[in-house]
Amino acid sequence: MWISPEDVLLAGALWITERANPYFILQKRKGHGEGGGGLAGLLVGTLDVVLDSSARVAPYRILYQTPDSLVYWTIAHGSSRKEITEHWEWLEHNLLQTLSIFENENDITTFVKGKVQGIIAEYNKNHDVKEDDDTDKFKEASAKFRKLFGMPDEEKLVNYYSCSYWKGKVPRQGWLYLSINHLCFYSYLLGKEAKLVVRWAEITQLEKSATLLLPDAIKVNTRVEEYVFSVFLNIGETFKLAEQLANIAMRQLLDNKGFEQDRSLPKLKKKSPKKVSALKRDLDARAKSERYRTLFRLPKDEKLDGHTDCTLWTPFNKMHILGQMFVSTNYICFTSKEETLCSLIIPLREVTIVEKADSSSVLPSPLSISTKNRMTFLFANLKDRDFLVQRISDFLQQTTSKIYLERELTSSLNSSDDEQVYSQHGSLLSSSPQNSLCSEGERSFNLNDSSVPTATQALMTMYRRRSPEEFNPKLAKEFLKEQAWKNHFAEYGQGVCMYRTEKTKDLVLKGIPESMRGELWLLFSGAINEMATHPGYYEDLVEKSMGKYNLATEEIERDLHRSLPEHPAFQNEMGIAALRRVLTAYAFRNPNIGYCQAMNIVTVCAAALRQRRGGFLAAGGAL
Repeated sequence: MWISPEDVLLAGALWITERANPYFILQKRKGHGEGGGGLAGLLVGTLDVVLDSSARVAPYRILYQTPDSLVYWTIAHGSSRKEITEHWEWLEHNLLQTLSIFENENDITTFVKGKVQGIIAEYNKNHDVKEDDDTDKFKEASAKFRKLFGMPDEEKLVNYYSCSYWKGKVPRQGWLYLSINHLCFYSYLLGKEAKLVVRWAEITQLEKSATLLLPDAIKVNTRVEEYVFSVFLNIGETFKLAEQLANIAMRQLLDNKGFEQDRSLPKLKKKSPKKVSALKRDLDARAKSERYRTLFRLPKDEKLDGHTDCTLWTPFNKMHILGQMFVSTNYICFTSKEETLCSLIIPLREVTIVEKADSSSVLPSPLSISTKNRMTFLFANLKDRDFLVQRISDFLQQTTSKIYLERELTSSLNSSDDEQVYSQHGSLLSSSPQNSLCSEGERSFNLNDSSVPTATQALMTMYRRRSPEEFNPKLAKEFLKEQAWKNHFAEYGQGVCMYRTEKTKDLVLKGIPESMRGELWLLFSGAINEMATHPGYYEDLVEKSMGKYNLATEEIERDLHRSLPEHPAFQNEMGIAALRRVLTAYAFRNPNIGYCQAMNIVTVCAAALRQRRGGFLAAGGAL
C-alpha cells in the first residue's frame, strides 16, 4: 500500500535490494521468504518482533531517492511480492519518464511526494476511509494484530505492550495485544513462534502479583489454564486496561449487548502528541466518567467533561478548602483533597447565575454560582476560568432547553391537573424542579387495573400508627434525631446542593429519622437525580411490564403476601399492588437478574417511605 513519504537514513541495513532504477528501489526484508536467510534471517526476525518493526507485517518496500541525495524516502510497502510489484510497475509506467523532465532535484522530490499523497487521498475517498486520531504506528500495529491472530476488521485493537510470557519455565519476550474481546500474545525468537489468544469472557481471575523472581507480573486465569506475563514497562497502566476490558466483557454477557465506541469524544488537535489510540482514549474517558459517577452517585449516562483544581469557600467553618471541581453535562461537583472534609453536588437544573467575581491577591480568579434555593457557592484559584465559564454556560443552555421542552410536554399531557409539590410533612428538597416529579402525577397515570386504588402519598405516612404505646423512649430518640438533622440543615444547607461533610456521614450512620427517610434516601442514594434526568421512566416501565408473565412474575406473586405481613400498609390490595408494580418493573428492566428472594424486603422499605417512582429508584439503587 502507498504510505506518506518517510525518510530513511540507512537504506541497506537489514534489507536486500531486488530492483532499482535512477529514482526508485524495491527491497525485501532479510530472512523473509524461502530459505529464511539462515542465522542472519532468524536474528532479523527476532529483532523485528522485539523492536516492534512493521517489517514483520510488510516485508517489502519501495524507496525514492534522487541521484545526488543521501536521503531515502519510503513511499510504499507491501505484505506480498504481488502487491509491491503492482506498485513498482505503476511507478515505471506512469512516473519514471515524467521525472526526467525536471531539472531541479528539489522539484522532483516535491512532485513525487505530492503524487503519492494524491494517490492516498484518492484511495481514501473511493473506499470511504474516514480520518481518525490514530497514528500510523498504531495503524501498523492494528494491521499486524489482525494478520498474526486472524482477527476480523471488526475486532478493534485498544493498545499493545512489550512484555514476557512465561511458557513453562522459559520466558518468551514479545508483545501483549489487548483488544475489545481478546487478550493476545505473540513472540518470535530465533525461529520459534509463540501465539496465545484468550477471550476476555473466558477469564475467571485477573490479578497483579509480585514475587522475588517476578517482582511485577500479571496472572490471567481461565477455567483450564493460568498465564503469567512480566517485565512490563508500565504494569499499572497495562493491568488497569486489562481489568477494564474484562469488566466490559462481563457486562456485555449480562446485558447481551456489543461494545459501541463513543464517537462524541473531541478530536485531538493536529499539534497534540498522539500517544494512544482513539479507542484507548475512549476507554480512559469511560473509566474517568465511571469514577466520577460513583463518587457523586450520578445517573449512569452522565459523562465527565473535565476537572480542575480549585478552592471552595465553606461558610460553616469560614475557610477556603482545596479540592477539585468536576464539570459534566448536567452537574458541577466538588470534592476536597482531604477525604470526607467536604463534597458538593450542584445540578445545573438548580443553577440560576454563574458569574466571574473580581480577582484579588487573596482570592484569585473567583467564580460565583447561585442556585434556586438561594445558596451561593464561591470557587477560586481556577486556572482557566474563562474557558470553564464558557463550558458551564453551554451546558446551562442545553439544560434550560431540556427543562422547557419537558414542561411543555407535561403541560400538554396534564394541563388540567395541579402538581402536588409538598408532602404532608413538607419537602426537604425545596426549591427544586424535581419536586414536581416527586409528586408522581398520581392522577395522570393509571399504572394498574382501575379497580385497584393508587396511593397519593407514601404508604408509611398513610398507615402511620400513633397509638399510646408509641410515646416511649424510642419516639423521644426519633425526635432528637429530627432536631439534629434540622440543625444540620440550618448550618450546611438543605436539599441536593447541601454541603456534605464528615458530620453528614456521622448523622446518616446514627440513623435517619423515620419522617425524613423518604426524602433523604432519595437524596443520598442519588435516586433524586435519576428522577430528574429520566422523567416518566418508571411509568413507561410499568406500562410495558403489565400483563407480562414469566418465571420472575410467578416468584414475585408468591412472595407478595409474605412481605412484612404485620405492617398495615401491606395487609391490603393498595400496598400489595404498589409492591407488585415496583418488583415487576425491576424484573422487566433487568431480565438477566429478574427476581430473587429478599428483593421484596428491600423494596418494601423503599416503597413504604416513598411514592412509587421514588420507591422504585431507591430500591433499584440498593439492589
